[in-house]
Amino acid sequence: MIRVLVYLVIILLGLCLSPFLVGNTGYIYIAAGDYQIETSIVFGVIGLIFFYSLLQLIEWLVVFGLKLIMNSRYLPERWRRHAARKHTLMGALALAEEDWAEAEKAMVKGASKGEIPTLNLLAAARAAQQQHKTAARNSYLEQAAQDPAAVNAVNTTRARYLLQQGELTQARAELDKLAPTSRSKRPVLQLALELYQAQKDWQALKLLLPIIKKRRLLEPAQFEALSNRTNRALLEAAMHDSEQELEKCWHWLSRDERQQGSNLATYALGLSRFERREEALKLLMKRLKAGACSDIFSVLPQIANAHDADIRKQLSAYETKLAQDPDYQICVAKLSHQAREFKQAKAAWQSACNLRPDKDSWLALAQLQEQLGEQQDANQSYRKAANA
Repeated sequence: MIRVLVYLVIILLGLCLSPFLVGNTGYIYIAAGDYQIETSIVFGVIGLIFFYSLLQLIEWLVVFGLKLIMNSRYLPERWRRHAARKHTLMGALALAEEDWAEAEKAMVKGASKGEIPTLNLLAAARAAQQQHKTAARNSYLEQAAQDPAAVNAVNTTRARYLLQQGELTQARAELDKLAPTSRSKRPVLQLALELYQAQKDWQALKLLLPIIKKRRLLEPAQFEALSNRTNRALLEAAMHDSEQELEKCWHWLSRDERQQGSNLATYALGLSRFERREEALKLLMKRLKAGACSDIFSVLPQIANAHDADIRKQLSAYETKLAQDPDYQICVAKLSHQAREFKQAKAAWQSACNLRPDKDSWLALAQLQEQLGEQQDANQSYRKAANA
């Protein structure tokens, strides 16, 4: 457009100046060998403009011809790319509609000449996974893995699909290739979190927890629950292994974690199994003096016996304060039964049943009433246990 305007300005200038040049024509003389050309300046200028316009026309014709030849040669390729783009769009719409069969078909067609074939193959693998077509899914993932930039994405996707199928060992092998660290992406860490829990690999999960906390992958309440569950599982596993393993696991915990009731209760139970009952009772007594805890109440009857008067004395200090705590009442009932204080045990079981009427409490009360010869009350308790 600018070039045409320049030509127009030149022509207009020529028209405006031509009357002035007619009276003072001057001349141009060109000699080349035996040929001589003599003409006026006006004609020479017009000739130059015409010659330049002719060159521009020839240039345009040459460029147009070359473009026509190139477009004719690559026209089928353009058609295929256009078709691939259309198939990719149809596949994306099918994925959104969860029409997995159509999505797989369209994405595979769009992958051959698509702009981003790896994306098509990953989408096709997802559609195949939803249809439980394992062989096709693996084939698409293998093709996508040929792109060096997509290796981690393919490994993550394959591990997730294997986890969904319950193939935990194979999923773990894929996850190990990703080597989850603090620098890993959130999807990799989330996958590791799910897989470690599914495998009950509490040691790996324990090592991962600081990263989970730092990256804030879980809500504080969820993280606290998972941390407690992991620590307790580690202590229980160590408790069934050896005394050395139990001590190693206990000292692996932080100081705050060792003060938590659930961890302390599990550790004390482990100590009692390795004939360190006095040490376990000492820890439980210290924890009771610091404050009541339902986890401590649950393990006390398993460790203490009828001769441990100090424990029962310490529990009696909470009689008024924890009168409405069913865990406390169950603990008192079991310890009283061990000491053959059946009246106190019966009262505690009745309080527990009123506070939390579950099957186990009603059965324990019924058995105690039957032992005391209160058959009618025992039958009522059995009926309540059956309906609980």
